[in-house]
Amino acid sequence: MKYIEKFMELAIELSIKNIEQGGGPFGAVIVKDGSLVATGTNLVTLSNDPTAHAEIVAIRNASKKLNTFNLAGCDIYSSCEPCPMCLSAIYWAHIDNLFYGNTKEDAKNINFDDYFIYKELELEPQNRRLKPEQHLREKAIIAFNKWSNKADKIEY
Repeated sequence: MKYIEKFMELAIELSIKNIEQGGGPFGAVIVKDGSLVATGTNLVTLSNDPTAHAEIVAIRNASKKLNTFNLAGCDIYSSCEPCPMCLSAIYWAHIDNLFYGNTKEDAKNINFDDYFIYKELELEPQNRRLKPEQHLREKAIIAFNKWSNKADKIEY
């Protein structure tokens, strides 16, 4: 229990310090075998990168440090329940465990509202606000066929 609290406190501390440095109120920490691997804070406005959420930044830093895209064996501690993008990235990174402080409802209460994304994902694509259009599948599928037939591909 103390182990979890130690890294949660660090994620929360990062979120508070990040506000003072001009960033958003989010922090994240990635740990492997009880040791700190990487940290991240919300850099969206500081870097003009809408994907630079704390969890994404921490995953990028951990992947670089460990020289791998597969973070199996790692845990992530976030000051807030991850948004849909960050949660997806956590799954893609194969992180073992997720611990968080604030809830998505807490985030909504300070105008970080991701509920519309959750609602959009429940809709059929043609009923979403952002209406996708498919074009040139017959050309795009060539890359998938090449990948499927590639003997030395690295699965992820």
